[in-house]
Amino acid sequence: MPGPSAPAPGAPWQPAPPAPSRPAPATLPRPAAGPTATAPQPAPTALAPARPAPRRPHPAPAAEAPAPAAPATHAAPASGHAVPHHARPHATPFGHVHGHGAHRAVTAALPPETPFETTTRLRPVRERRTGRAIAVGVCAVLGIGLIGGALTGMWLAAAEPGEPAEPAGYTQAKDLWHNAPVDTLFPRTLAGPGAGPGGAARTWTRIVVAPDAACSPAVLAKGLLATLEPLGCERVLRATYTDATASSVITVGLVFTRADATTQRTLGQGLTTRLGQDVPPALSGPGTVAARFGVKQRAGWWLNAPTDLPVVVTAVSGFADGRAVEAPQPADRAMTAGRTDAAAQSGLGHEAKNITLRFEQLLRTAVAPPKKDKDEDAR
Repeated sequence: MPGPSAPAPGAPWQPAPPAPSRPAPATLPRPAAGPTATAPQPAPTALAPARPAPRRPHPAPAAEAPAPAAPATHAAPASGHAVPHHARPHATPFGHVHGHGAHRAVTAALPPETPFETTTRLRPVRERRTGRAIAVGVCAVLGIGLIGGALTGMWLAAAEPGEPAEPAGYTQAKDLWHNAPVDTLFPRTLAGPGAGPGGAARTWTRIVVAPDAACSPAVLAKGLLATLEPLGCERVLRATYTDATASSVITVGLVFTRADATTQRTLGQGLTTRLGQDVPPALSGPGTVAARFGVKQRAGWWLNAPTDLPVVVTAVSGFADGRAVEAPQPADRAMTAGRTDAAAQSGLGHEAKNITLRFEQLLRTAVAPPKKDKDEDAR
């Protein structure tokens, strides 16, 4: 069958009519065996535009997903003729194809649209508060340190031999006021080496002893009574002494309490300073050199609370001739150098302070008498 005739020069180009359809052969003939011969190439002829592929009579099953469309290119079709740019299909980044004549076929071949990316709801992240964490750590360290320090202090206090929880004989001293003899608590004669001004020796002799009495304003100064009542003021013992020349008299008081050892240590810190002008009462003795020793004759006074005994020792001194004194003075003030008043120059402040120290020693001896020497035990 003759091929299509070439167009005349200068005539407009027209597509050739389509060739009649022929049934496709059932099978293609196989080439004969033997050496391969090169077939002569036919002469080039003008090609007609390619026919569109016939549509399938039945659509593809829904279960089979169509293959994704290949990206469109700008290559010329198989017919060899250039295709106008506006007729070429264009692919977009999201898989949509634009172009005349290809929109319906490409759209059917695209997969169903799915989200570009899938996100998951995230759990909220709690804010890190560094300051709070540091504060908690510091508090924990301080708490552990304080507890450890307290436990260590208690252990050391219990294990320290030099400062026990309760001094030896402390409990026994609470009952001395009715267990010990009068001559033990108030000796008839008491030596006071270095008790006078300039270290002069003193010797005191007992002239009056009062029965034990309850704590009251008649036997205790008001400030001292108010201080000792909450601690448990047990009993008051008093006696009056005179010096070797019988020119001065001194009333000594022993006030027994029920305070524990810890409270007693606190009580003895600056007791005289806290009480101020809280002068102890005087104990007079009819028919003795202390017969005229009363309120107006008090000149120097002192008191002390030893830390190892549940006792407060008081002392007040005055002139034996009944001389009145305008203002009684604490012993430390009367002992100041350079004073010219009669109470200071007569040593009444020295005697009041030093006699309290001598009675503290007597009470310690009464609770824990000194051990005898080995030689005396051997005898």
